[in-house]
Amino acid sequence: MNASPFPTDTSALRDHVSAEEWQLRVDLAACYRLVALYGWSDLVFTHISARVPGPEHHFLINPYGLMFDEITASSLVKVDDQCRKVIDSPHPVNPAGFVIHSAVHAVREDIQCVLHTHTRAGIAVSAQKNGVLPISQQSTFVLASLAYHGYEGVAIRDDEKTRLQANLGQANFLMLRNHGLLTVGKTIADAFLAMYTFENTCQIQIAAQSGGGELTPVDPRIIDGVGHAMKVQTGGLGGGFVWPSLIRKLDRIDRSYAS
Repeated sequence: MNASPFPTDTSALRDHVSAEEWQLRVDLAACYRLVALYGWSDLVFTHISARVPGPEHHFLINPYGLMFDEITASSLVKVDDQCRKVIDSPHPVNPAGFVIHSAVHAVREDIQCVLHTHTRAGIAVSAQKNGVLPISQQSTFVLASLAYHGYEGVAIRDDEKTRLQANLGQANFLMLRNHGLLTVGKTIADAFLAMYTFENTCQIQIAAQSGGGELTPVDPRIIDGVGHAMKVQTGGLGGGFVWPSLIRKLDRIDRSYAS
């Protein structure tokens, strides 16, 4: 498939896409900036992808080689499910990095965004045999929808997709053993809030274990009712409840993500 031409002036991209796609680009660029701001990025080596509205299986992903705090709405690259450019772009993409994302998007029509990180705390917990422990309020939200996928080396082989898809199932949190964390969401805001909770869960666990004392587990019955608790906390809006405040936070720092 030949990519559509890209305007010479990349800032003019807004005039070449739908208003809905442009807003998605702004939100995804903001998500990249937030991941950098909270210290979850791994130089240029992880990805956040978002499905573009419409019948085509098109996605937005980061231009490979840019740091997350450099990404803008217009620099995001639009690709198909094989990571081929749909709109021509001066920026490269990383097909190998899209393997995990394409696998998830292919079987989860209910989600828009896939967010993957390689944080120190996330990898540390992913290397523990028992994984996430029920020892914090944050962990209860994760454990209510958590799956695990065993490490098979750097995720560049298409044959790993079916196993990853089977392991993920309908979960919203996926721990990639010896590798990192992954969240999915019906919106970019949902995926970000899920990752914020997942990352905090892992940081709390490592901190608690470092104290050396016996850990007190949460009553399993609390985990069973956590979905209702989350709805109450966010007024039924999920990530959408905190997203406007996160955008205001970014705008106070640098609004170039929206360009």
